[in-house]
Amino acid sequence: MAGPSRPPRADARRNRDSLLRAATLAFAAEGLSVSLDEIARRAGVGPGTLYRHFPTKEALFEAVVHERLRRLVDEARVLGGADDAAGALFAMLRRIVADAAEKADLIDALSGAGIEVMTTVGATAADLRAEIGRMLTRAQDDGTVRGDIGIADLMAVLGGVLLALRHPAGREADPRRALAILLDGLRAAPSPLRLAGGTAGDGERPRDDDEQEPRQPGGPT
Repeated sequence: MAGPSRPPRADARRNRDSLLRAATLAFAAEGLSVSLDEIARRAGVGPGTLYRHFPTKEALFEAVVHERLRRLVDEARVLGGADDAAGALFAMLRRIVADAAEKADLIDALSGAGIEVMTTVGATAADLRAEIGRMLTRAQDDGTVRGDIGIADLMAVLGGVLLALRHPAGREADPRRALAILLDGLRAAPSPLRLAGGTAGDGERPRDDDEQEPRQPGGPT
């Protein structure tokens, strides 16, 4: 009968911690494009040591990113119960953009780039997407967010903003202004009555500029 497993040696723990520190910085700066050999080099260990701790890139990525994604899911669940549905949705999007603007790994996790679907990271990213979808539906139900989009549309636009900010051509862009443009596009359009200044009565539609009052017979021309 096999005895209890022994805890890892001190040097093995140090190597694992060094790998996680190096991977955290590398994934944040470069996303999944960074190679495992490069991470091992930055950690000051050999490739064999890395593969003993993390046999695949997905395993290392999961160890680095999963907890950050889980915190975002927990935050989304808390915000999802707020009275101001649109405010909660917008606050969550601000949180994601602020975090992802400095961390390429989060962008890759949310977009699913190079991640096996069955990994914990993929499942947690799907949980985050589902929570944002519920927040979107609540905001649409109360009329504060446009009703002609779904979660797939929102995540596509959000992913586009994040990828654009990461691209070399977008380095000078302000993430807050980019997000403001996205949020403006999500807001429900004002009703025609408000666009006309709110003066039309019940059941009366505002007149177009080229419409004229009908002339009374014998009236001025």
